[in-house]
Amino acid sequence: MKDILSLIEKKKQDFAILPLFQYMENPYIHPLQRLAFAPCMAHFIMSFSDINKYVLRTPQSSHSIQKIVNQYTYEDDNHWPWFISDVEQLGFNQLLSFTDALKFIWGEETKITRQIAYRTARYALEGEPEIKILIIQVLEATADVFFSKSLKITSELRQNTNLEYLFFGDLHLHEETEHTMGNPDSEKLLAEIELTDSQYKEALHAVEQIFNIFSEWTYELLAYAQNHPVEIVESKSASSKSELAICL
Repeated sequence: MKDILSLIEKKKQDFAILPLFQYMENPYIHPLQRLAFAPCMAHFIMSFSDINKYVLRTPQSSHSIQKIVNQYTYEDDNHWPWFISDVEQLGFNQLLSFTDALKFIWGEETKITRQIAYRTARYALEGEPEIKILIIQVLEATADVFFSKSLKITSELRQNTNLEYLFFGDLHLHEETEHTMGNPDSEKLLAEIELTDSQYKEALHAVEQIFNIFSEWTYELLAYAQNHPVEIVESKSASSKSELAICL
């Protein structure tokens, strides 16, 4: 197991230097523009609750590792309302007909986003608890990189808008670091897991493939942000505080 965990850490470091994250950290780009890709994330974010409930979770299992997986899924399956809140707060809740919204979510510009949910579900459905818990380690590694960058952006925005950003801000990142899986007992158990040869090969393949699709996703998000400049509109709220509204 330690070899796989080391691979995940190496992949995480490689993931953290992809062009999207350089874009997200660019101080010369307006912070709202640096999050212009947010609507593209909808399919995966909204699907992630189902992945936790119906793919990763096995409620009646007595397997010690599956119990840890189950606990993680209960902690992580209710973050989608924060995403909806942030889409509204960021000004991305544009008027679209239901059919236009469907075309966007299942359109060409968001095809990689959809594949993340499908591929993660594929490896998790086929995997034993030892594989599921490693898949979770990959998901947590990519989330840690992404939300550490988005937190900086929302911190900048909050200075101008005085609004709280739940999904892309500090609440979500804090919740990610407070998972039961991150406590010393769970980490010790994880490090001591011994994989069979077939499990090792399956884990290696799943880790490689899930990191690959997440890496591809960053290029899709970056392309969307670069191809969809936002219009920044200054407005005044009822309390006379300066806010920012977005028109895509």
